[in-house]
Amino acid sequence: MTRTPPSRALEGLAVLDMTQARAGPICVRQLADWGANCIKIERPGDPQDWAGRTEPDFQSKHRNKRSMILDLKNDGGRAVLMRMVEKSDVVVENFRPGVKDRLGFDYESLRKINPRIILGSISAFGQEGPYRDRPGLDQIVQGMSGFMSINGEPGRGPLRAGVAISDITCGLFCAIGILTALHERERSGEGQWVQTSLMESILSMMDLHTARYLMEGHVSKQQGNGHPTGVPTNAYQTSDGYVNVSIMPPKWPAFCKAIAFEEAIDDLRYDTREARIANRDACNDMIAARMKTYTTDEMLQRLAEYDCPAGPVYNIAQTFGDPQVKHLNLAQTVASPNGEDFEILRQPFALSRTPTGGWNALSDYGADTEEIMAEFGFSHSELAALKEDGVVAGRK
Repeated sequence: MTRTPPSRALEGLAVLDMTQARAGPICVRQLADWGANCIKIERPGDPQDWAGRTEPDFQSKHRNKRSMILDLKNDGGRAVLMRMVEKSDVVVENFRPGVKDRLGFDYESLRKINPRIILGSISAFGQEGPYRDRPGLDQIVQGMSGFMSINGEPGRGPLRAGVAISDITCGLFCAIGILTALHERERSGEGQWVQTSLMESILSMMDLHTARYLMEGHVSKQQGNGHPTGVPTNAYQTSDGYVNVSIMPPKWPAFCKAIAFEEAIDDLRYDTREARIANRDACNDMIAARMKTYTTDEMLQRLAEYDCPAGPVYNIAQTFGDPQVKHLNLAQTVASPNGEDFEILRQPFALSRTPTGGWNALSDYGADTEEIMAEFGFSHSELAALKEDGVVAGRK
């Protein structure tokens, strides 16, 4: 049965999802959550059919999509894909760059069939260059980008982020690129090829550090919980936990009052931003000594009284127990085909007229093949012949 779109914002857009792993699925998820008709094209005998399909991470990446099985290694399967491209708006893929060329769904081939098509391509290192065909995952790119050299405590060696930041940001950047191309298509009538990579995306997220290097030649080093150009910015231990603070220069006097150390306001070692940076270790030691005399709640209350940016350091369970997080209603209920609904983190932005809601889990493996092919104009006899040839498959 055809689903009701979760939003009308992108309703009417047909998206062919040929992605795997994380970055590609996250890109398509951004479109699916806002109502695009996103079709996950799955391989015959895909291991995800029997391993991990119901796991939270898998469903989070593939919610609001429908599933069809299509053998793209078969000439007949590629012919089916091209017929679907004729009536689609977007194709998203994250194979190694040479794969789409071998299989015949490179951008030039697609645009000959549908000049309005937008192809979103994600790779590890880019569509061209010496590393074009290298395998690359988030862990590898975190190291090669320089990110791991600035993450972690000084002197303790490189450290990866606890989340797959290059995958996540790459998926988001690709979605932004697709939406940008869709907007431009309204004027030109033509699609285009959107390209991004894990390397480009993680370097973009390094923002301050790349700007300082490119403009000043500065090579950033590890600062732990500190900030390279702002002191005090750190997680300080209290008598029963930790408090995060980030104090900009105008707030320095108020912060000193909050920690009951007013004599530091005019101390020449700390009275300016430059002085605090030059005396970073002494400044942090002074603050740490004061923080340990308070409980976390006491310190947070004092910092709030003086309007200083501060917060506790939570684990994930504490985060979802926080009253502000509860107020934001971040959990979205997802309807599952087996009737066992579950909750997933909702989109982090809202639209006032076309909100997203009424989400659905990814269909069972291949469950929507017949329905999708009918939508794209395949007759019952064509579908039967394609099934007989092993080109497509439906629900097992």
